[in-house]
Amino acid sequence: MIHLHHCVSARSFRPLWMLEELQLPYTLHMLPFPPRALARSFLELNPLGTVPLLVQGDVRMTESAAICQYLAATHPDAGLDVAPTHPAYGAYLNWLHMSDATLTFPQTLVLRYGRFEPTERQQPQVVQDYTRWFLARLRAVESAVAHNDHLCAGRFTAADVAVGYALLLAQHLGLAAQFGPATQAYWQRLQVRPGYQRAMAAQTRAAEEQGVPTTPAPDTQP
Repeated sequence: MIHLHHCVSARSFRPLWMLEELQLPYTLHMLPFPPRALARSFLELNPLGTVPLLVQGDVRMTESAAICQYLAATHPDAGLDVAPTHPAYGAYLNWLHMSDATLTFPQTLVLRYGRFEPTERQQPQVVQDYTRWFLARLRAVESAVAHNDHLCAGRFTAADVAVGYALLLAQHLGLAAQFGPATQAYWQRLQVRPGYQRAMAAQTRAAEEQGVPTTPAPDTQP
């Protein structure tokens, strides 16, 4: 059994979406955000106090894009992986790493210094600079999907899940209106996928059942 520790619409949404795309059985453990402050017992499972935490037997993973790659690679028949022999393998890996290191990273600074910190510690210049950073890097997505439905390999892959979460996070930050037209159309295509919709419903249902606030993590206020 796969166990996923998750906060509503945090980066752990990436592996949740993957699990729903793969239609694998899993147990979803919901946590209030931020868990390191509001669920101190979670530190016994993950000393970082961050989500995701995916546990499957002896496997323990905490990096969302890596979990996407792991799930895709260990269930190749689902077609969400790209094999090393495929011409698009390099692009696939690049998108997986770009999704967090280049696209989500600047948004975490926007979140912290524009939303999560108390008013006296907020930094408008940081918010402005890293918003521009994110939107500039998003040009790579705009170019990739201008004439293709997906990022690479001519089909939906784990890379689309990983990058798709960065677009979800941007939507929570009010940045979706600044997406280029191809990126906006791509984001609309991702949101109508049954796997995406099942993941959205699953996190809300599990949060309600487990007595955890349903407020998305990016919308949390101090």
